[in-house]
Amino acid sequence: MIFLLLSILSSSVIFVIFKLYNKYGVNTLQAIIVNYFIAFSVGLAIDDQPLNLQRIPGELWFPGTLVLGCLFIAVFYLAAVTTQRSGLSVVSVATKMSVAIPVLFGIFLYSESTGILKITGIVLAMIAVYLTSIKKSDGIAIKKKNLIYPLLVFFGSGIIDATIKYLETTYVAEVDVALFSATIFAIAGCIGISILIIQAARGTLKITFRNILGGIALGIPNFFSIYFLVMALRSGGYDSSTIFPINNVAIVMLSTFLGILLFGEKIIPKNWIGITLAVISIILIAFA
Repeated sequence: MIFLLLSILSSSVIFVIFKLYNKYGVNTLQAIIVNYFIAFSVGLAIDDQPLNLQRIPGELWFPGTLVLGCLFIAVFYLAAVTTQRSGLSVVSVATKMSVAIPVLFGIFLYSESTGILKITGIVLAMIAVYLTSIKKSDGIAIKKKNLIYPLLVFFGSGIIDATIKYLETTYVAEVDVALFSATIFAIAGCIGISILIIQAARGTLKITFRNILGGIALGIPNFFSIYFLVMALRSGGYDSSTIFPINNVAIVMLSTFLGILLFGEKIIPKNWIGITLAVISIILIAFA
């Protein structure tokens, strides 16, 4: 349980950092790319094994990290487009409700436990995510022409979680968790560098120390959000169909409270209902 709590805390810190990006005018794309290399460096620093980067391409989990690295960048881009076209609440709902994919993955592929309490908890968690994420009393409105973007964020985020579960279960040894997590970020960073090269060729690239500092601040909690999630999945205390919904709904709940405490964000009655349902869902899923 401690690893799950640390993963939730790390992911919630990421939310705070993103809010500070808006306040201090940090270029999100540049900071994200820097963050990937910082996360990679953190992974190498905590890895207990002798440093041998040449062995990474030969690991059975390496092809999977290539897929995950590409998905990290793709989902980030789609999330940015969705935010621009439909708003931040839509992105939040699409990202967190994608938990349905790894939950179904765990139940059907690994025959993880089900029961009335667990199913009820998962359903309440999905409702809680929606109610906690919306910031307008009239709910969320998406134009038909823009519907494809949150759908792609939904499936992309869900596939990322399911793929991490599959690789962690099938190929990743316990001693390789740090290196496995670091490699994902390194691949995403390399893809990001190619984007910056294209921007430089077009004459639109302007790198500032502020963006680099923002990436450094993000990279540390971002690495540990994945590292601790993998460790939670490996702990054996709970099924992945239990861990993923608790992780996602707790992040939404904690991020909401941090928004209130640190940034004075206002929440509507629907948000309070969502927070209440979130607490209930966590209790039901955990005790199921």
